[in-house]
Amino acid sequence: MGDTNTLRRLKDQFFWDNMSRDIHQLISECRVCQQTKTECRKPAGLLQPLPIPTGIWEDLSMDFVTGLPPFHGFTTILVVVDRFSRGTHLGALPPKYSAHKVVGLFIDIVCKLHGFPRSLVSDIDLLFLNAFWRKLFPISGTKLRYSTAYHPESDGQIEVLNRTLEQYLRSFVHDRPALWFSFLSLVEWNYNTSTHSGTGLSPYEVTYGKPPPTLPQYIPGTSCIEAADSIITTKQAVHSKLQQRLLKAQTL
Repeated sequence: MGDTNTLRRLKDQFFWDNMSRDIHQLISECRVCQQTKTECRKPAGLLQPLPIPTGIWEDLSMDFVTGLPPFHGFTTILVVVDRFSRGTHLGALPPKYSAHKVVGLFIDIVCKLHGFPRSLVSDIDLLFLNAFWRKLFPISGTKLRYSTAYHPESDGQIEVLNRTLEQYLRSFVHDRPALWFSFLSLVEWNYNTSTHSGTGLSPYEVTYGKPPPTLPQYIPGTSCIEAADSIITTKQAVHSKLQQRLLKAQTL
């Protein structure tokens, strides 16, 4: 995840002197990080950015990551990005997929959670020009937008995500690449709970209105600051009371 996101994750739960320096040194000496990182360059030419969306999961971009090692018949990843929150949903496809198959997967990973989008940006591909594809989405209220000479990379955002996705997978399964499918859900969670450099927020926080949950749990009495300990303990007591009331209502 790099220096910035690693530091932000750790700062939620830990602090020590020279924390930023130690994390930078750790990542700079990590062999997996050095092997999988990609070189970032500014896009060549003058590109016209797409209009900024106004709602969550209403204006999306879509693309594919292909040529992966076969795993239970899957070799392709469908990548869908929310252009507003920068969040993503991922799904696996077989080598030969049809427009009908892609639409079914799109409904499973996106529409069942957020409904049909207002617009969908994609490359000019025979699959996206399929009559079934062009008929279904307009009926559902979705405007299909295809990349042009001024948008050669579907606004570039999804291309950056594809590169990040590939980097995550190489980090997780570089020794056994055929296991990529097993880590697809963790990749999605890791990306959606990381702070985005453009927004300063994680896609999870933008979507749900709260920071993503962290793994460590607070143990009462471990803080040397009495006020902080009191606030956290009170919060946990409220959650416990709410859980008891929900359980009581369920048994009535």
